[in-house]
Amino acid sequence: MDLNQITGLILAGGRGTRMGTVDKGLQQFRGAPMALHVMMRLQPQVGTLMINANQNLGPYEAFGVEVWPDQIGGFAGPLAGLHTGLSHCETEFLVTAPCDSPFLPLDLVERLAHALEEKHADIAVAVTGSGEQRQPHPVFCLVRTTLLPNLEAYLHGGGRKIDAWYASLATVEVEFPDESAFRNINSLEELKRYELD
Repeated sequence: MDLNQITGLILAGGRGTRMGTVDKGLQQFRGAPMALHVMMRLQPQVGTLMINANQNLGPYEAFGVEVWPDQIGGFAGPLAGLHTGLSHCETEFLVTAPCDSPFLPLDLVERLAHALEEKHADIAVAVTGSGEQRQPHPVFCLVRTTLLPNLEAYLHGGGRKIDAWYASLATVEVEFPDESAFRNINSLEELKRYELD
């Protein structure tokens, strides 16, 4: 798969309630906004990049990429962001990563794309661990843009859970060895702790 045929989407549309209702992606981390760390790791892996945000659009636009708010109102979660990304995606595939994951793998897209192609799947989802410790990371996923009508129907039917949505699709789970690469920073305490890590 040609990685130039993949658009990257940074999900920054949440309210950041666990961080005191601040915009998580714009919180300073090691000298730069958290979302910028995500962008710097994701951008070399894709052809084009965009951001889904519902507040502070100007600061995100200053990163030099297109910024799109949810088309579905009410902070409907990551699926609403994915829906927005698919609506604006001009490539065959879209890969997502949350704005609070500054350690994401540098081979994220390559591994997801390889598995999706090999299994002829509709969506590839990152997982870590094994057995009872197995942990899917559904906001790190690669999807075919042809899934947009399916996702729209799910959202209009009131669905909001990302794992419930992809359970009905041809999904491949892709194992990643480094669990720490998927750490997301949800609180100011975690922000301080990982700053020094």
